Amino acid sequence: MKLTTVGTGTAAPSARRVCAGHLVEARGVRLLMDCGSGVVHRMAALGVRWQDVTHVALTHFDADHTSDLATLVVAWRYGQLPPRSAPVTVLGPVGTQALLERMATVSWDKLLAPGYPLFVREIEDGGSVALGDGVTLTARKVPHTEESVAYSVECGGRRLTYTGDTAFDPAVGEWAAGSDVLLCECSLPAAMAVPAHLTPEQCAEIARLAAPGLLALTHLYPPVEELDLPAVIGARYDGPVVVAFDGWSIELEER
Repeated sequence: MKLTTVGTGTAAPSARRVCAGHLVEARGVRLLMDCGSGVVHRMAALGVRWQDVTHVALTHFDADHTSDLATLVVAWRYGQLPPRSAPVTVLGPVGTQALLERMATVSWDKLLAPGYPLFVREIEDGGSVALGDGVTLTARKVPHTEESVAYSVECGGRRLTYTGDTAFDPAVGEWAAGSDVLLCECSLPAAMAVPAHLTPEQCAEIARLAAPGLLALTHLYPPVEELDLPAVIGARYDGPVVVAFDGWSIELEER
């Protein structure tokens, strides 16, 4: 299983970080978790084959996690020759179908019938979906927006969890316990804390509960980047931590 953090930024425009988007490659599955602004072009810049994505899973419906989805769907039809013929599945919490229908009215009226098979599948809290080739995606409700979920991807004895956007909730850490990688949002310094996002100190507490093989930080607003994040987190959590960037990757061998 390979994780590439394509986009590690937020709604704040950044020269170095585009909005949220994370690619998991496992056997024949190419799963893009979130697809915010800039993600499609960042994949091209990184040499990541956007053409081969098989599934897109949205954690919630905020623009910085969804706004490049239409770009990707159009690119599969008109951005390559021959056009895409392979099916693709868009997954997400309840309301994903309605979201795409609304997007179609303002982006491309053929968004849900782009000339290749496009399926939409909604996942309930706690639900799991077999993506194929022994890869399983599981969703868990998290406190951010009404629909927000975190995801767990399992394959070959390995587990990757991605918080998406979330407020602090010890249950998220408990749910992620034992993950090989915990990809965790780390939005703002404690001095700028808001109820719907995590501070580094809160990331450390979630990691303490989860005890992952590696804590990888993403969804970084510019002010939090001014901190020595490994040091701040290290004062409360003694496990390995990395500050992810656009193009960072890690590969996990199957057990």
